[in-house]
Amino acid sequence: MSAPIALVTGAGRGLGREIARALAARGVRVFAGVRAGAPPPGTEPVALEVTDDAQVKAAVEAIWKKTRRLDVLVNNAAVLLDGDDAILTVPPALLARALEVNAVAPLRVAQACWPLLLRAGRGARVVNLSSSGGQLSGGASGWSPAYCVSKAALNAVTLQLAAAGREAGISVNAVCPGWVRTDMGGPGAPRGVEEGADTALWLALDAPAGLTGALVRDRAAIPW
Repeated sequence: MSAPIALVTGAGRGLGREIARALAARGVRVFAGVRAGAPPPGTEPVALEVTDDAQVKAAVEAIWKKTRRLDVLVNNAAVLLDGDDAILTVPPALLARALEVNAVAPLRVAQACWPLLLRAGRGARVVNLSSSGGQLSGGASGWSPAYCVSKAALNAVTLQLAAAGREAGISVNAVCPGWVRTDMGGPGAPRGVEEGADTALWLALDAPAGLTGALVRDRAAIPW
């Protein structure tokens, strides 16, 4: 069989870059969606601003022309915005921006990629990078409210996509990578990028095919 084919958004740095690198090291043909930064060696860069309809369409069309299918989509691109300090003072425009990048954009990319995922047949996978901050069961504790709300919305998008993909055998899950040392997580985070990327990699390649509609941390489902 030919190598699996994956698209990773936000692959120019941080977790996205590490996920793309690790997938390529496993023999996956990786299209690294980048807005800024350099994709890891061994991947194929694709210009991808996930909030731009035209650019998303062009990126997916480029993959279609080269491969005619997509086995794995990793929605990693996200923002944590300055000024996201408290729910009573966060500007509504900042919340809207967080929702656009962290929840609407993953849906936009998934919708564009869906025909390619269907072409891959049963076993295609979508992995959405979420956060414990998006958990409604105690996760949203007051920090970065726009980010937390947007990740809760992404979790809802994940459940909707999982329902849409169940009949076709497309699994859709969200992953909580933990607090990771990246530009977003900062230097004091306890996890390195390898540990942070581990569960996303597992969901992309090794998790049971029947696992879908779950929020997963350290390879185990956790409450929404």
